[in-house]
Formats: sequence, structure tokens, C-alpha cells
Amino acid sequence: MRKLNIGLTDEQRQGVINLLNQDLADAYVLLVKTKKFHWDVVGPQFRSLHQLWEEHYQTLTETIDSVAERVRALGGYPVGTLEGFLKIATLKEEAGTVPTATGMVTRLVEDHEQIIRNLRDHIDQSSENFHDEGTADFLTGLMEGHEQMAWMLRSFIEGQELQPDGSQTLGQTKTPVGV
Repeated sequence: MRKLNIGLTDEQRQGVINLLNQDLADAYVLLVKTKKFHWDVVGPQFRSLHQLWEEHYQTLTETIDSVAERVRALGGYPVGTLEGFLKIATLKEEAGTVPTATGMVTRLVEDHEQIIRNLRDHIDQSSENFHDEGTADFLTGLMEGHEQMAWMLRSFIEGQELQPDGSQTLGQTKTPVGV
């Protein structure tokens, strides 16, 4: 393959590729978890969560493809095995349990927030350590997507709390700040 001449050293490119591969691994773990919850959710929130998670896993699928293509554009190879993803991901699988609908939402919020924190760090590293403003900008777009998905999920679990059987917990309403 012809040596890349895009204004980044091999070390800078490899540093960014490593960050992107971790982001790819986290996105893949989150995709699998989102799909699993999409399949397993039950209760009065079934339809709305089922549809929301379908939108989210479609977005995550596009994100995964974009991250892998960014790695290739920088001359690297994306991680492409489940073993590889699990080895470098900061997120953990949701194995052996089926949480309540609210528990599923909570876990997905936590995972999106972890990815957002990781992306903030990777944006800084891409810019400051590796001088790759293109990747920093690319990661900023990914972060904004995760912020939106996390907001939608958080909005679902705020307000009146529902029990797994669909009943409401009396006296346990959450009031938004400033209302």
C-alpha cells in the first residue's frame, strides 16, 4: 500500500486509530445491548421503547460503519471480531439478566453517558496529542448523537415512575428542575 501523506505521522495516525477502535468496540457492545433490550422489553412501555430502540440501533449501525471507515481512511484496520470488541470496549455486556423496562433504559443511559465521557477525552487527545482536527470534529459529531440518544432515554425515565406491572408508584414523582 502506498504510504499516506495526509499531514499526520504514522504515530499520530496510529494513536487516533487506537482511539477510534475503542469507540468502535463500545458502539458495537451498545448496539448488541440495544437490540437485546429491543427484543426483550415487556410492559406498558413496550411499543414506545421497542420503536425508540429500533431507531437507536439503526443510528448505531450507521455510526459503526462511519467509525470503521474513518479508521480505514487513516490507513488502519478496524477491529472486526466480537472477541476484539470485548477486549477493548469500556462497556460491559448485559449477559444473563433481563432487567425491567426502566432498568433497561437506565443501563442504556449509563452506557451512552460512558461513551460521551470517552468521546470527550478522545476529542481532546485527537486534537492535542495527535493534531488530527478532522478526527476531533468527526468524534464531536458522534458525541452529539450519543448526547441526543441519552437525553431521549433520560426523558423516558424522568417523571412518574412506573412499576414492572404498569402501576404507578404513589408519592414518588420526579419534578423537572425549575418547574
